[in-house]
Amino acid sequence: MFLTFVSKRLYPSVTHHLGLLKFQRQPKNYTNYYYHYYYGSRSVPLFSRRAALSTTPLVYGIRVRAFHSVAVSVGRQLGLFRVYGASSGQKSYVTAVKKSKVEMPEVKQFERLPASVVPKHYGLVLTPDLKTFTFKGEVAIQIQVIKETDRIVLNALDLSIKQASLQGDVIANQSPVKINTSAEDETAEFLFPQPISPGNFTLEIEFTGEINDKMKGLYRSKYVNQSGEDQYAAVTQFESTDARRCFPCWDEPALKATFDISLIVPPKLEALSNMPAKKTAELGELIRYDFERTPIMSTYLVAAVVGEYDYVEDRSADGVLVRVYTPRGKKEQGLFALEVATKVLPYYKDYFNIAYPLPKIDLIAIADFSAGAMENWGLVTYRETCLLVDPQNTSAVRKQWIALVVGHELAHQWFGNLVTMEWWTHLWLNEGYASFVEFLCVNHLFPQYDIWTQFVNDIYIRALELDCLKNSHPIEVPVGHPSEIDEIFDDISYNKGASVIRMLHHYIGDEDFRKGMNLYLTRHQYKNTFTEDLWAALEESSKKPVGDVMSTWTKQMGFPVVKIVSKPANDGEGVVLSLTQNKFCADGVQPTEDYMWMIPISISTSRNPKKEVVSTVLKTRQAEILVPEVESKDWIKVNPGTIGFYRTQYPPEMLERLVPAVQDKSLPPLDRLGLLDDLFAMVQAGHTSTVEVLKLLQAYEDETDYTVWSSISNILTKLGVLLSHTDCEDSFKNFEKKLLLKVYQRLGWETLSGEKHLDTLLRGLVLGRLAWLDDEKTVCEAKDRFEKHVSTGPCLPADLRSACYKAVLRAGDKETYDTMLKLYRSADLHEEKDRISRALGATKDENLLAKVLEFAMSEEVRSQDTVFVIMSVAMTRPGRELAWQFFKDHWKELIDRYQGGFLLTRLVKFTTENFANEAMAVEVENFFKEHKSPGTERTVQQGVETIRLNAAWLARDTEAIKSYLKAYQ
Repeated sequence: MFLTFVSKRLYPSVTHHLGLLKFQRQPKNYTNYYYHYYYGSRSVPLFSRRAALSTTPLVYGIRVRAFHSVAVSVGRQLGLFRVYGASSGQKSYVTAVKKSKVEMPEVKQFERLPASVVPKHYGLVLTPDLKTFTFKGEVAIQIQVIKETDRIVLNALDLSIKQASLQGDVIANQSPVKINTSAEDETAEFLFPQPISPGNFTLEIEFTGEINDKMKGLYRSKYVNQSGEDQYAAVTQFESTDARRCFPCWDEPALKATFDISLIVPPKLEALSNMPAKKTAELGELIRYDFERTPIMSTYLVAAVVGEYDYVEDRSADGVLVRVYTPRGKKEQGLFALEVATKVLPYYKDYFNIAYPLPKIDLIAIADFSAGAMENWGLVTYRETCLLVDPQNTSAVRKQWIALVVGHELAHQWFGNLVTMEWWTHLWLNEGYASFVEFLCVNHLFPQYDIWTQFVNDIYIRALELDCLKNSHPIEVPVGHPSEIDEIFDDISYNKGASVIRMLHHYIGDEDFRKGMNLYLTRHQYKNTFTEDLWAALEESSKKPVGDVMSTWTKQMGFPVVKIVSKPANDGEGVVLSLTQNKFCADGVQPTEDYMWMIPISISTSRNPKKEVVSTVLKTRQAEILVPEVESKDWIKVNPGTIGFYRTQYPPEMLERLVPAVQDKSLPPLDRLGLLDDLFAMVQAGHTSTVEVLKLLQAYEDETDYTVWSSISNILTKLGVLLSHTDCEDSFKNFEKKLLLKVYQRLGWETLSGEKHLDTLLRGLVLGRLAWLDDEKTVCEAKDRFEKHVSTGPCLPADLRSACYKAVLRAGDKETYDTMLKLYRSADLHEEKDRISRALGATKDENLLAKVLEFAMSEEVRSQDTVFVIMSVAMTRPGRELAWQFFKDHWKELIDRYQGGFLLTRLVKFTTENFANEAMAVEVENFFKEHKSPGTERTVQQGVETIRLNAAWLARDTEAIKSYLKAYQ
């Protein structure tokens, strides 16, 4: 826990002692309170520490769980905290009494598995039947009994356990007297007639299960083979807690073991697992594949795939066999990913100074897949759209995306697989870090992508937008029951996590960062860690107070706004900046709590825009900084490169001096982007009028940078959605068209000779925006090109298709819609199907929008894609209410289809957040009170909060916007 690193001077603590337990209240600027178990000299947070407790179930004869009960009871009496949600002997989610935060619904107390028995090795045999969609399984688990017990409890869900037995040195084939399974607790409990003494044993279990259609556990994925027949593959997806749906196991990340995996499958099907096959044998009409033993690893990383696949292969420079598996007949579509993967592995080996530890790695395209990809050790699974490249039909932005996804998943082979978070509370250690390193890697492989500039718009800003809500959460959020875990696979864990690591990387420098990473990975390989273990390694390598600084970013929700005031220095040599930090809140209202961050502050000036003239850490509420050699006419930019995870609020005179630097582009792209986005955030929070951002936008008419335009487009989209609730929507569209005119004229529709990658991306972005605005010239050209595309040719370049499809759909009728459906049905590449299905919501015809929604739920659309088609409807003015009503009408079907999970949370988010009145906020609240959707609680709260923020924004600024747009005409 970070409190062991935090400076006592800055963050005094209040402690209470109860025997071996110590209550430690976090300082008032933190969101959560914790209590600690002291074992030896080390402070261990009870809510998450599992590894140490697994070997110390008794502390001086007193159970840890008993300590927990006393701790919570006394803590309540002392008024230190209330306990919410999940809790166990090792964990409680506790929040300060004084917080006025929206509380999560009370749930049954969650308990992690007993520490009396731990697994050491699994021998797993699976026999999937792809005709009956069932499977048979046998597992022999070598276990260590640490403390005498008459029961063994492990995880199991949706399995039918046929028989079980226990064997060991003093037990010969003892069967349990009773087997209790609990769907609610997701466990199987084996009761034995006599207590089992400490020692080593083997638990053998026979079981059966369903190859389900839920994209979790062992599931079926439908595809069409080369003969045009429907076929199925069997695929595993275990993260976060779905290994238990495939075989009985200790399904917690800290309970690592080795695995011998065997698959018994029909001939002519590929059978793949984490390790290479060591032998095969015929078993009647089936073939048994025995795979080599895995390293020590967590259950959620176990993987198996059975189906028809082709592959391309190569070896990386460091000798690892790399294969990319594709649908039969499409192996050339795996060549780009193969090229990326074979280059990524040596890059990471060099960066971490640790070799990839397995003999092979497979990357495989799966037709039905809920996430984008999954980092199973040695067998990484991907959505087809995140792995396959068709040179004729794959866009430049998609190729770039595939490079990032491959880089992300291969980073996990070290950071997540070799070293694993101890519990899901520390998920961000996996995802935030991999989301940062993927950009390091792609920047190395493809410098022409200018990928770090794109990071700010695609990662950093998305995190800021979510984290300013009252219903955000800290990077490190206490997690208990599995239903809570899916909700933290969000922009905080991934994008804020990546952003604060980028800030840390800049703060300590690349060399010390790499040394620290090697130290961390070497010290903890094949083990489990907490966030503080990472900080300790980076602190050791850099000799900087990493723990002090980073604790303020991971343990408390939100981020600061740094308010700037400028005055001349007394000696006339430069300028003195007064900096004040406060929590930035989306509603502009300051919280009653005293939040504080340690903020790495950098400053650049017009004298040398690419050089940091000041670099320091803001440790207090207010501070003054001297910026030397600056005259009154020079501009000053705080947070150059938009690296620090905070907003900057400039006084008008400082902002005005920056505007000419935007116009002549002497201000670097990331600073042009950051300046605009910070001002827009001030507008949303009510600190300044929307009119101010409209004025600043006009300084970007001559902008040429793709990423800056991406940020502009993001702002225009948000304003467009907001103003669609008013009668000045058309006036705003005219404003947008004028803003886009010059960049449209520069790029046109045709690829220019020697065109850069980013100009290709920019053309698609600008045409897509103009299509959404029903620009007459754009629509006319799109119609002409579309007619040729569907008839005599030439085919539309992949980079222009999305914009073109939306343009013709918005201007078209049912005939156009039917033509798009024909294109969808004839498309062989999943990327093209996605492009078409996600464009359908652009139509303005409400009858057609209703058809789009029904189409989304049809068998023609894979469950993984349904959510995104419905979301495309929810983004339009006529589609908003239709999509929300459709969600309500089909709520039960959607719940049954997804059974929670992040696809459902995304659907909840996008079908609710674009409304802008109190009546809708109340309606959404009431609907989810009456219709429980486990795992979406925080998302619902965020949606309701956003609706109310939109309503307040409209009430505050509508008249001023109308007046400005009228004068602008």
